[in-house]
Amino acid sequence: MEQGMAVTGVPLEAAALGLDEFARACAVEPEWVVRHVQAGVLGDLVEVQVTQWRFGSAELRRARSLLEIERTFEAGEELAGLVDDLILEVRRLRARIRALGLE
Repeated sequence: MEQGMAVTGVPLEAAALGLDEFARACAVEPEWVVRHVQAGVLGDLVEVQVTQWRFGSAELRRARSLLEIERTFEAGEELAGLVDDLILEVRRLRARIRALGLE
């Protein structure tokens, strides 16, 4: 890159996908996304009209994880959500243990 050139872009957290774009990014049907939002395991959008739903990178990570858990263990939405929550909590606790030098 030449010196003095500015790089511009949109941070991933600032980017937002609508329902159809998000479903394509996850390789699922929009109905799959709707079911998971309505089940309360994906996004916090139940009070928002479907046409106004926006998903960021955190929801994309969550959706892909839910999908993997569901396919691997033939789990329903709620169980997949619980398993993903537990995986994230274990990772957070392990990071905290490492940070405290207690490994």
